[in-house]
Amino acid sequence: MSGRSTRATAAVDRLKARSGNPQYTMARTGAGLFFLSEAAGRPPLSAPLELDDFVAFVNALGPQTPRRVSKLDVAFEKQLTKKAP
Repeated sequence: MSGRSTRATAAVDRLKARSGNPQYTMARTGAGLFFLSEAAGRPPLSAPLELDDFVAFVNALGPQTPRRVSKLDVAFEKQLTKKAP
């Protein structure tokens, strides 16, 4: 498995975890493009995409995980708003 497909597979695995649907499947065309289906044998959810576009598409699907914010992030944001002209 190449690094390209590993990155795409990781995106699909994150989607499976977020959505609770373990049946999402990814396939790769002979031209090296990727597409996603809700289950094996089902029609693709999009046209075949390049790796970066595929990962962005998969990351946008399903429920999104909230961004973690630390105390330091909050303090930094406060400082930025204080110093803004």
